[in-house]
Amino acid sequence: MGKKYHLFEVFGIELEYMLVYNSDFKVAPIVDELLRLKNNGVIDDIDNGAIAWSNELVAHVVELKTNGPTKDLNTLADAFHNNIQEINSILSSIHAQLLPTAAHPLMNPATDMELWKHSYSEVYALYNRIFNCRGHGWSNVQSTHINLPFFDDDEFEKLHAAIRIILPLIPGLCASSPILEGKNTGFKDTRLEYYKTNQKEIPEMTGLVIPEQVFSKKAYQESIFNPINKAIKPHDTEDILDHYFLNSRGAIARFDRNAIEIRLVDIQECPQADIAICVFIIEVVKLLVSEQTSTLSTQKSWTKEALFAILNPTIKAGENYIVSDLKYLNLFQIEQACTVQDIWKQLYNLVKPDIDTSHHFAIETILSKGTLATRILKAMAHDFSETHIKSVYKKLAHCLQENKLFVP
Repeated sequence: MGKKYHLFEVFGIELEYMLVYNSDFKVAPIVDELLRLKNNGVIDDIDNGAIAWSNELVAHVVELKTNGPTKDLNTLADAFHNNIQEINSILSSIHAQLLPTAAHPLMNPATDMELWKHSYSEVYALYNRIFNCRGHGWSNVQSTHINLPFFDDDEFEKLHAAIRIILPLIPGLCASSPILEGKNTGFKDTRLEYYKTNQKEIPEMTGLVIPEQVFSKKAYQESIFNPINKAIKPHDTEDILDHYFLNSRGAIARFDRNAIEIRLVDIQECPQADIAICVFIIEVVKLLVSEQTSTLSTQKSWTKEALFAILNPTIKAGENYIVSDLKYLNLFQIEQACTVQDIWKQLYNLVKPDIDTSHHFAIETILSKGTLATRILKAMAHDFSETHIKSVYKKLAHCLQENKLFVP
């Protein structure tokens, strides 16, 4: 285990992107070729200064992440953007490019998915055997992960309590996956709709997405890790799966590195938007940890079922879902029913003074124009022909290359 950090002392951010071919816009399972071209023939993880590159479960997704814990969130958008431009430059030589958003709008996982075939491939092959990864929830998902440290049980208790409270609202800020296989799915956050059930064979792994009311390492082991380990044993006869990776809740505790990883954030159209969202979420978690709007004991009292009852409709309606649970709204000093968008606006008013001005434009665009899913659907204007979908998503790819927000 590396050095332990205190609450909000450092951060880790991970961004996932898919590769697509320029000619037909299909997913391009050539991350190994990208890494080979960058790394003189070697396809291991790449240390590229402030940002590292690595592979994922499927061969068309590359992950960019802070190269270890960082104290500085305000230069990260530029750091990620520089790496995106470098990757696109390399990919142009093999007629491909990066595509943002949490799901490819035309991919057919049954025919287009290829598993990663190199290092760690035995783990991915086992996952595929247990869960059949030829599905959108496995092979057509790109997310942002936010890693926040805790020093001991006392800090874990405060951090886990605060994160659990904020999870139901995340799709109303970040949803970016409204189209699958050329159709409007009816869900602003289709990635999370699949996330809920893509491990249904072993329900202990995802639970209700919202983690259980556990606030110490011992309680977490007993309530979450032990049931996961017991459930996976008949499937993992060679004992190669790790409970840290098997835990698929919307926020997972990593006691091996003393951090909690938030996993419900859909990737956006550009790093400017991604990092602004990460900063915003982190400041709201800080607000809750400080007990400024609600006490720790009140936050801890929320069951996973009660929180899931808010998360589930927000996955579908995004920022437009109306929250009427006054007890929940009171956690943020709101006294009457309102939309998830209104909750985020209230939270922004409370934390804006603590957010660097470089992030204001992106956050305010999302709060006024809607989630990226909403903006994508506006741009589609009810025309879901393949030609029109490609034309809108090419604009999104351009936003990624230029680090600009998408406003149709």
